[in-house]
Amino acid sequence: MAQPTPPQPRSSGVLLHPTALPGSPVCGSFGEPSRRWINLLADHNIGVWQLLPLAPPDSTGSPYSSPSCFALNPWFLDAGDLQRDGFIRQETSHTLPGADAPVSGVEKLDFELADRRSSSLADALLDAWHQQDQSRHDSFDRWCKTQEWLEDHARFSVLHAQHQGPWWSWPSDLAHHNTNALKSWSEEHANDLLRIKLQQWHLDRQWQAIRDLARQRGVLLFGDLPFYVSADSSDVWSHRNLFTIKENGELTTQSGVPPDYFSETGQLWGSPVYRWGRHRLTRFRWWRKRIARQRQLADLLRLDHFRALAAYWAVPGGDKTAQNGQWQSSPGHSLLSKLRHDGGGFLPLIAEDLGVITPDVEALRDGFQLPGMKVLQFAFDGLADNPYLPENIEGRRWVVYTGTHDNPTTLGWWNRLDHDSRNRISARVHGEMEAPAWHLFDMAFATPAELVVAPLQDLLHLDDAARFNTPGTSEGNWSWRQPSFDGDLEGALKGYGERGSIWGRSRDGASALLSSTR
Repeated sequence: MAQPTPPQPRSSGVLLHPTALPGSPVCGSFGEPSRRWINLLADHNIGVWQLLPLAPPDSTGSPYSSPSCFALNPWFLDAGDLQRDGFIRQETSHTLPGADAPVSGVEKLDFELADRRSSSLADALLDAWHQQDQSRHDSFDRWCKTQEWLEDHARFSVLHAQHQGPWWSWPSDLAHHNTNALKSWSEEHANDLLRIKLQQWHLDRQWQAIRDLARQRGVLLFGDLPFYVSADSSDVWSHRNLFTIKENGELTTQSGVPPDYFSETGQLWGSPVYRWGRHRLTRFRWWRKRIARQRQLADLLRLDHFRALAAYWAVPGGDKTAQNGQWQSSPGHSLLSKLRHDGGGFLPLIAEDLGVITPDVEALRDGFQLPGMKVLQFAFDGLADNPYLPENIEGRRWVVYTGTHDNPTTLGWWNRLDHDSRNRISARVHGEMEAPAWHLFDMAFATPAELVVAPLQDLLHLDDAARFNTPGTSEGNWSWRQPSFDGDLEGALKGYGERGSIWGRSRDGASALLSSTR
């Protein structure tokens, strides 16, 4: 008699950016707040923590338009751990901006205060550096030698602060990344550069300790990688020949998406696109280093705007809308092949394939056996062939969400739904939708998808006052914080873990996500 097929391991996760963690002044940190969060996930049988990009944000707080693809956000540096380990003077933590800020009860992140606090903390690290023992200096030197991006990031950060403007507005030799000019300038600003490097070293040290704890507790870290790069970034400044940008900052071609049902002029994103021919000539060296760096930081990576690896919408650089763009092919197959080779046969990417996806994109995703994404908030338009309906999710290679960081909270979504849509969803649960997100959790858990992820706001049944980002707007985003590690939070995680377990989803099942990327 044939033996029954054992159930395939599956898991569940929570989406929460570290800025939103409670338990530290001003901003969530890579110290006790992250440790406590990972332990809570593990204790409640939740196997994945999904994060937004860990890079420094832009002036609006967005981590998707960063001045560096490789650096970490200075806001995350934990002063308490630095003081405990003797990297800053004992009195420093009491004099930092925000030292008197509460560590609980705060629901909004103050970007300006976070900037001032992280800057003062960098000053304190530099001030105490010469009192550190030789072994710490040696560790720092070894780390710096392994981070090729670090020198240009430090230079860019200091120059940007000095000139208070984009790189193309700097003195010509510095703007054009002239080697001799930069060498002379760097010698004059050695301490300023050391300050930035120390900041990044400590961020990396603290995050690697969080990674170690996550491994010990069986929690996977699920990172996020924006597809395009900001024009005013250390990456574009130091590798301008790889991007469609002139010496004066003008774009020859810019990114966006074409007109569709939602926008008759399309979306214009305004970042340079890649000169793929030049990337090919280097065997994708910059991209491969970029992914290698991210694999130092996370176990899995969501690749935003995955469809641009098959073809991208190229808009003339001077245009004010995306209407006149054209589809241009991308060398996605070649790049992904190189990345899989670099990973020893593993390609731990999740394809962000939302929206209208063409067969060439599906072929690229499926050819490399990459999981895609399904969002249940998109499912209930009344069409039986809607690809986001739970019954239409076939196979295991999917990550199913109630919503993402760009969507309303599920309660906010439900509150705006029309009467017919509400009735269709209520009929599926045979009753009232008192907690819409929790009904969607069960629908997601019942699918064959390897992973189900929910934003923390949905676990807590929060409305759109807790929404993290509204695309197309520039204010009020990226600032929500969970007020405290309280009973409501623990109860929500406990219930989510228990509901997942009923459907065969466990912390142990998270390991299947990595094995499936081979």
